[in-house]
Amino acid sequence: MANSLSPAELAKAFRYATDWFAVYVEEVNALNVYPVPDGDTGTNMHLTLQSVRRELDLTDTSKMGEVARAISYGSLLGARGNSGVITSQILKGFAECIKDAASISPTLLAQALEEGSRMGYRAVMKPVEGTILTVSRAVAEGAREAVEKGAASLEEVLQGALQRGREASLRTPELLPVLKQAGVVDAGGVGLLHFIEGLEGYLEGLPLPEPPKIERYAQTAFEEEDFGYCTEFLMEGVAEPIEKIREAVLSFGDSLLVVGAEGYVKGHIHTNDPDGLLATVARYGRMIRTKVEDMSQQHTEILSMAGAADEAPPPTGLVVVANGWGLVKAFRGFGARVVAGGQTANPSVQDILDAIRSLPNPEVIVLPNNSNVIMSAQQAASLAEGKTVHVIPTRTMGQGLAASVTYQPDLPSSELLPVMEEASKRAATLEVTRASRSVEIGGVSVTEGQPIGLRDDKLVLAADSPEEVLFKLVSLAVQENEYEILTIFHGATVSKEALDALTERITQAFPDLSLEVHPGGPDLYDYLAVLE
Repeated sequence: MANSLSPAELAKAFRYATDWFAVYVEEVNALNVYPVPDGDTGTNMHLTLQSVRRELDLTDTSKMGEVARAISYGSLLGARGNSGVITSQILKGFAECIKDAASISPTLLAQALEEGSRMGYRAVMKPVEGTILTVSRAVAEGAREAVEKGAASLEEVLQGALQRGREASLRTPELLPVLKQAGVVDAGGVGLLHFIEGLEGYLEGLPLPEPPKIERYAQTAFEEEDFGYCTEFLMEGVAEPIEKIREAVLSFGDSLLVVGAEGYVKGHIHTNDPDGLLATVARYGRMIRTKVEDMSQQHTEILSMAGAADEAPPPTGLVVVANGWGLVKAFRGFGARVVAGGQTANPSVQDILDAIRSLPNPEVIVLPNNSNVIMSAQQAASLAEGKTVHVIPTRTMGQGLAASVTYQPDLPSSELLPVMEEASKRAATLEVTRASRSVEIGGVSVTEGQPIGLRDDKLVLAADSPEEVLFKLVSLAVQENEYEILTIFHGATVSKEALDALTERITQAFPDLSLEVHPGGPDLYDYLAVLE
């Protein structure tokens, strides 16, 4: 029995609890119904915990202050979805409580769980009982009661926390009618309990459990309807108070969470106007990550998963690395499992490996879509025991999109690989972003903040506006090769007037090009275009 945890041991415990939680991701996803069918609670909480693990890997874990910062900072940056953002705030409160301690005692552990629960409640504008918040409070109460009864070990504190937490979890359907209707307990609360089980499992030296079999999906209890878009953003360099940003987005929808620390602000909201929301919040800082999920489409996918649970999977699965909600939606439309990441936000080997393992297919094709991710993808492929994994070394999102168009899960990888590789090689990727510094590269001089254009990841030109840059990129490309299709993804800060003028200009100049335009381009880019 352990009566204290050093900073290094705490870091190990968090890593192990993240692996423990991974076993239950699909179980938690299958439970979720609140506040509307948005069935990725397990995935979002796992991604949040994985972000903590990545931050711990970069931290001096001999110092409690550094470990605490990694837990708080990592969970904020990686928080996904309503459940992930609340989890990040619970972890932030936990970290604040322990940051000045030399080690964690049973009493301090109970205090940290209490502060975590309080922080979780404070983060939500309108706290709802019967959710992860209710379970977090019960966990804290159970830990406190264990200490008051003389608990001398960390295991005893966690056992008390879990007992009260499980009791509260079983009561959630009585507090929230939507749970009672579906015949389930709250998904986020179950996820929190699994994470705490993982901490206990580490202390007791337990092996990871076997994944539970998913018998049913809670969302089958609901009719399909228009649920809107689950919209998230992460900004840096924010000087305005969080309250002001909350006020600015309040009218866009519900399930609103806006939290922040160290100049970063993370937001989550369910809305029918994701573009308007993102354009509004972009005034307050530099947008570095966005995600928009069509919850109606997600609901349909979950219902189809429930019907196909007992069917043999097709031979080949697809994993891609992407960011920008429009691009992610496109990749998912082609049948891919998406790992969040891209330029300046490269996923880890573990992130890619988790995605590979999450697929039921015996063979998997991975598209890294960034030159900096290729090696990580290859390492993940080598670690994926029990599956045959192939990495097509796509260096841009455009190459990945072109390859994904040709993907057919019912074909073996031996047939798919040559077709997908050839498609990726034929595509040209055109990117428009802003220069991060003044420099001259390859004869092209740019000044900091100036719109610049890249073709297949190489700097080609600079101009006075993003629209002028993209038009010139297209002009140069079509002079060199014959293309039939131009697909443009634009960022949230691009105005409708500028976009309309650009598309009209391209249509008139290149009448033989079939033009498609979509919102949700990659973060930090005004435009990403693909010529095929």
